[in-house]
Amino acid sequence: MPPDLDVIADPTRRLMLALLAVEPEICVCEFVAALREVQPKVSRHLALLRDAGWLTSRREGTWMHYRLRELPDWARTLVDALVAGGVPAAELRGAQARLQSYAGRPARTSGAVACQG
Repeated sequence: MPPDLDVIADPTRRLMLALLAVEPEICVCEFVAALREVQPKVSRHLALLRDAGWLTSRREGTWMHYRLRELPDWARTLVDALVAGGVPAAELRGAQARLQSYAGRPARTSGAVACQG
């Protein structure tokens, strides 16, 4: 099933997709820190993106980690366009900075990082 486009009309969900394009896997608690939103709202956005075919998730203990699914070329192009300017650059940079400072971790290019308990 191809990803549903309607779900990315929301700016928070577009930012989440852009973050996942530059950070391969992000835990819910990391999204909470990066977006400065409450956990139930973050989890709801992530569930909508997952159910619409954009994300996949995995559980590690009590933590849920999300990553982009294997996307068709048109959807990957759209996600890349979000990073290239579809999401305001300052907003994306701010969220990335908060994500990187969460748990005091450096920028990463792959792999998961355990959330703070």
